[in-house]
Amino acid sequence: MASATAYEEHLPASPNWLNKGDNAWQLTAATLVGLQSVPGLVILYASIVKKKWAVNSAFMALYAYAAVLICWVLLCYRMAFGEKLLPFWGKGAPALGQKFLVHRARVPESDHHYKNGTVESPTSEPYYPMASLVYFQFNFAAITLVLLAGSVLGRMNIKAWMAFVPLWLVFSYTVGAFSLWGGGFLYHWGAIDYSGGYVIHLSSGVAGLTAAYWVGPRLKGDRERFPPNNVLLMLAGAGLLWMGWSGFNGGAPYAANVDASIAVLNTNICAATSLLVWTSLDVIFFGKPSVIGAVQGMMTGLVCITPGAGLVQSWAAIVMGILSGSVPWVTMMILHKKSSLLQKVDDTLGVFHTHAVAGLLGGLLTGLLAEPELCKLILPVTNSKGAFYGGSGRVQFLKQLVAACFIAGWNLVSTTLILLFIQLFIPLRMPDHQLEIGDDAVHGEEAYALWGDGEKYDPTKHGSSRVDKVSASPHANASGARGFTIDL
Repeated sequence: MASATAYEEHLPASPNWLNKGDNAWQLTAATLVGLQSVPGLVILYASIVKKKWAVNSAFMALYAYAAVLICWVLLCYRMAFGEKLLPFWGKGAPALGQKFLVHRARVPESDHHYKNGTVESPTSEPYYPMASLVYFQFNFAAITLVLLAGSVLGRMNIKAWMAFVPLWLVFSYTVGAFSLWGGGFLYHWGAIDYSGGYVIHLSSGVAGLTAAYWVGPRLKGDRERFPPNNVLLMLAGAGLLWMGWSGFNGGAPYAANVDASIAVLNTNICAATSLLVWTSLDVIFFGKPSVIGAVQGMMTGLVCITPGAGLVQSWAAIVMGILSGSVPWVTMMILHKKSSLLQKVDDTLGVFHTHAVAGLLGGLLTGLLAEPELCKLILPVTNSKGAFYGGSGRVQFLKQLVAACFIAGWNLVSTTLILLFIQLFIPLRMPDHQLEIGDDAVHGEEAYALWGDGEKYDPTKHGSSRVDKVSASPHANASGARGFTIDL
């Protein structure tokens, strides 16, 4: 019986190395990660800030996503996943030609060797084309910049942000990605970062706090009172972020395999646990549950599990959720208020706590709880395991700590130098008159055309009833929306 054309091998679009299931999952996972940024964080940012900053906050995220893609394919993908230039950096080159994109995906420097030179783990070669890998990793790079933006919302000059995005991608993100994922020195040393706890979250948190310091604070009034303009829409953005995380961690094995399933389950377990713990602490100490607090707890759980999502057992995911719902809560609600340094730095959405603290916590816990059999499924260094399992695992915690110090230090220095360079040409902070007005002054646009924003009801302008007699209500006050009565 002849097989269906779709399953025949050696067709031009279906070479014998292509696994259609892996390719379909990788493209799906990449798209899920993309949905976390656009529309997920675009909606969340637009909703969690004051009304006057909704457009600006959403636009910063939208711009970053688009700008990163062009820089990624022009230069940065191969800086992060190409041939080695330095122990922490790859050789930049375009990823645009068909000869590069249609061939089987390959991470050149990912082969691992024993000390005697024999191969320990072969080069990572997923069963799909390079185009799928380029797109998947682009979405990780893009969301890192979008997360970083959360630290400087409500005052960073949009032109400075437009210059910052490509420079930070080139000189900061690609270094972390190559070092831990692309075959750099931390990868070969055996430091573990399953899906970006360090490369994405620790880096965005540290860089965000650094950027917030150099850009300067919001206006005093904005900093003292910065209520969300739409809590329900904020939850919609948070929901997209949560659901998209299945692609975030589930796509990390580069295959639709057993480890991807473990990662997806653990991701959701940790997020739910962390949300419940954060909410419980809010009730205990403040007397009522907070929706914003629940979103923060969800976020810290997702971040914390990321460094070890496919490497820890599900009971460990609960432990990590308990700690990610409590430790960042303490740093944000208690230590932040007692630290004079953190009080001086205006981190708008607390990205340092939700991403840097939670990412560091997750990386260190992975060094303790990484399970040996799960590590065999994906890690290049044989016999990798957490310190909890004894033996050679005791050194893993040290590796995790050193990797965290490198990522944090590099982001602190590189972000500082980039912003000081931009400041020579573009002011980092908006002028005060723009800060007073917000979106209308910066973009000439406002988020909501709400009834009652200084506009009176005009039947000739807004239309009138065809049969019923409609008249403006005399009870509507000047500051609220004009009502109307219908005489039947």
